[in-house]
Amino acid sequence: MTSKDLKKFFKEHLVPKKLYKVGGEKNNRICLEKCGEYWEVFFRDHKKKLGLIRYKDEKSACEGMMNEIRKLMESIYGITWAGNN
Repeated sequence: MTSKDLKKFFKEHLVPKKLYKVGGEKNNRICLEKCGEYWEVFFRDHKKKLGLIRYKDEKSACEGMMNEIRKLMESIYGITWAGNN
């Protein structure tokens, strides 16, 4: 899975854009960003990266972000998707 695939997946599964940012940073969102040799997944709160997790490859980072968004969707909206599509 690539970051492009991840954006498509979120769109197909009706994930609100206010929850995430793929390919950069935006306040009050879970973000996926390439940073040097790593891929990072984190929650952006003003100037801080909270809950930062670094991955060595894009596929692992996308799967990690998908899992975080899945948990968030379940806790906020009570809905999720089954397994890793």
